[in-house]
Amino acid sequence: MKVLFIGDIVGNTGRKALKETLPHLKSKYNPDIIIANGENAASGRGITAKIAKEFFELGIHGLTMGNHTWDNKEIFDFIDDEARMVRPANYPPGTPGQGYTVIKANGKELALVNLMGRTFLPPLEDPFRMADEIVGSLSKKTKCILVDFHAEATSEKIAMGWHLDGRVSLVVGTHTHVQSNDDTILPQGTAYLTDAGMVGSREGILGMERTAVLRKFTTQLPVRFQVCEGKWQFHGCFVELDESTGRAKSIQKIRLLEDEWIMS
Repeated sequence: MKVLFIGDIVGNTGRKALKETLPHLKSKYNPDIIIANGENAASGRGITAKIAKEFFELGIHGLTMGNHTWDNKEIFDFIDDEARMVRPANYPPGTPGQGYTVIKANGKELALVNLMGRTFLPPLEDPFRMADEIVGSLSKKTKCILVDFHAEATSEKIAMGWHLDGRVSLVVGTHTHVQSNDDTILPQGTAYLTDAGMVGSREGILGMERTAVLRKFTTQLPVRFQVCEGKWQFHGCFVELDESTGRAKSIQKIRLLEDEWIMS
């Protein structure tokens, strides 16, 4: 099975980059299933039903979220009905939406799990315990499992990779918007990447207009962040999985830059 994972899509610039690059990526990699993190898609804050529909029409099969899941209140109108979207599974019981699902496309089946770290983020339920419960249940039904671990601390992400090694196909980190350079296959066959990176402006700071961010750091005064409209960057990763075992056969980072189209 071939899986394309796309990092945090940030605002208009990120959506523009997605539209321009996805046809090329489909042609190059011929992925069976495409997953993307959409928690920053609506002006950097949450997602709307219109944007989610746009992503699905472009060919994305599943969406993950994170700590900005609830920033756009419109999500409460559709998250319970959208089977292709997951929010962090370690939110408290009764939270709208679902933390995991099974994506079926092109004759393939991939379990999709979303978890959120607790270091420098809200103190949700223990993601490691939650991972044990969910993966234990899903592994009885499907071999191939992808975990988007939305976390701030590199150490917490690496710990989750080792915690799930041999039990899931891929652990990929999101949230920091900076692609890491540690793509690897762990000893028991789990593909791992600390952070997939982002899809959005490379002229801002983590996709946001840099003047406001700099003002925040230099004055400590409250500011309103806006999505940067500068030239884009596209980050993600491509993995190939052995469907008979669920183990990863390869993982490759993807990095595209507007006007340069560099692919690692």
